[in-house]
Amino acid sequence: MTGRVWFITGIARGLGHSLAQVALERGDRVIGTTRDGALPGGLSKQDLEVLPLDLGDPASIKQALASAYALHGRIDVLVNNAGYGLLGPVEAASDPEVRDIFNINLFAPLAVIRHALPRMRAQGCGHIVNISSIAGIAPAPGSGIYAGTKAALSAISYALSQEVAPFGLWVTAVEPGAFRTEFLSSRSILRTAAHIDDYAATSGRAVDGLLCRDGRQAGDPRLAALAILEAVEAEEPPLDLLLGSDALRRAQARLDHLDDDLRRWEDVSRSTDLPETA
Repeated sequence: MTGRVWFITGIARGLGHSLAQVALERGDRVIGTTRDGALPGGLSKQDLEVLPLDLGDPASIKQALASAYALHGRIDVLVNNAGYGLLGPVEAASDPEVRDIFNINLFAPLAVIRHALPRMRAQGCGHIVNISSIAGIAPAPGSGIYAGTKAALSAISYALSQEVAPFGLWVTAVEPGAFRTEFLSSRSILRTAAHIDDYAATSGRAVDGLLCRDGRQAGDPRLAALAILEAVEAEEPPLDLLLGSDALRRAQARLDHLDDDLRRWEDVSRSTDLPETA
């Protein structure tokens, strides 16, 4: 399909900005969102419409989707990109901190999908791209709550893909590693207000190491955007799209650990079946 219409949340910077840029270069039309609806620097207004979107406000989500459909009458590629990170030990995360990040990283994308799906189903074609994270597959110390939001988004994507396949729709969960964006800056990531000294050697060390890599990440956001574009254009798009060699390493280590547990505990796993079903 050429001349697609994209709806991308969070195009002000980072991966969303790069994805809008490469889609426009390809000749597609983009409807992007920012918090205030302002045109981000580095993007041409030609074939680009920018809408305001407050992901914490259900009414704003509903209005943004209604405005998007009013512009072009369709959405061919829906990209849930906007979100933020929270770093700190699981025990240190307060109830408001947990609720806030789940609201933005999980409940808001779900609302976007629910508002778009009736018309995407009616189209009989389209692609939903949910930007998850390698943390959702292979969480590290200090990112447990953030990882939980992304693991949930990936899991929902897997189920959703099976539900919407009969309607000609594809779903891809994108799991990036570390990319050279502003994600590790204070504009995109928070730390838990509470600090627990006992976790200094685990989550504390992991978080400090992560933040020290800001500006030195191996991943190129433009190349990531091109990879997503390639997946969208594929005859059979992937359900999972890992981006970055670090994401591959982390996923493989997690799979190896899972495989080891499966083999070592296989007899115990089988022993829990009722005799007549064995």
